[in-house]
Amino acid sequence: MKKFIFAAAAMLILSSCAVSEESIPPDIDNSESYSQEKEHFFTEDSDDYIPLNFTNQHGLWLPYMDFENYMHGKSEEEYRDAVKKILTDAKSDDINTIYFHVHPNGDAYYDSEIFPKGIFYDGDYDPLEIMLEIAHSMGISVHAWLNPYRLQTIDQANELSDDFIVKKWLNEGCPMVKEVNGRYYLDPSYSEVTELICQAADEILGKYDVDGIHIDDYFYPASDEEFDREEFAKSQSSDLAQWRRDNINSMVKGLYDTVKSHGKRLKFGVSPQGNIDTDYNKQYADVKLWSGEDGYADYIVPQIYYGFKNATLPFESTLHQWETLTENSDVSLIIGLAEYKLGKADQWAGAAGENEWIDDPDIIKKQVELVNSSSADGYAFYR
Repeated sequence: MKKFIFAAAAMLILSSCAVSEESIPPDIDNSESYSQEKEHFFTEDSDDYIPLNFTNQHGLWLPYMDFENYMHGKSEEEYRDAVKKILTDAKSDDINTIYFHVHPNGDAYYDSEIFPKGIFYDGDYDPLEIMLEIAHSMGISVHAWLNPYRLQTIDQANELSDDFIVKKWLNEGCPMVKEVNGRYYLDPSYSEVTELICQAADEILGKYDVDGIHIDDYFYPASDEEFDREEFAKSQSSDLAQWRRDNINSMVKGLYDTVKSHGKRLKFGVSPQGNIDTDYNKQYADVKLWSGEDGYADYIVPQIYYGFKNATLPFESTLHQWETLTENSDVSLIIGLAEYKLGKADQWAGAAGENEWIDDPDIIKKQVELVNSSSADGYAFYR
């Protein structure tokens, strides 16, 4: 159900990320108590939607790469049937939260006035609206999943209409867009970029009854000093790594504030990759700050995609590292688990762990059990 018609145009990209504060009733986060009847997600006296979120989150990522199978070239009825099957299977696996990939490459798998349609979105229906309708009827929470900085490939961008703000930036040679290995990325150092990302969330939150906004681990697109040498020089900062972390922090803080400006019950979550050192020093993702202080994220989902025998990052000790980051904060810790690795060799795990995902078919079950016995607040599967 759409709350109101979003009237933003490209010129609004340079406006503030925040919107006016609304009157917020007391927070309700333990959504296991919610009825699964759709009408119970609305207040009795109005059609204001009450976000559906769970104290103990059991998540599932629905990535855009799979849209080719059940969205591209499909009728609305075929898409609906596929979504029902996906969510029914998820529900049977005790999944209560979906991260639906709505903005993976500077595009939109929803009705957007800011971004072009995604390459697998060719129907005359609204995939996000249908996902929300079916999921909410089943008592499943839906968080809109965004990749903030990643854009189209060079070839894809050449086919875009000149009406879109990123294409205008490209045409005008603006430094906010840069090419890395054949794909364009937004440069995190520009305030215009942070504002555009916040506008993406603002548009979704204004049009749809999503339960939250979710971003994953595509932060700085390059660690090479040449990527933003000029911008760093103009900043007069002395520490490149900290300056880059500050840029990402501004985006994460901006998204958090944008989400909360639409309702305090809405959730904002971040899913960094599982190696804390790499997050901090290679992607410039300040997971220590986001996990330990209020105002950056409601929940964090580290992708601990490692086996118990991984030579560098064994699952159990890595889990404990993330527990330490969140132990004195109100940020919920959800552990990302790699179901997609089952039955496959892991060439990066070292000799002892290379075949663990083949030799131990119960590895995910064991990881779930360990997560459930830890201080974490849930888990999420990438399949």
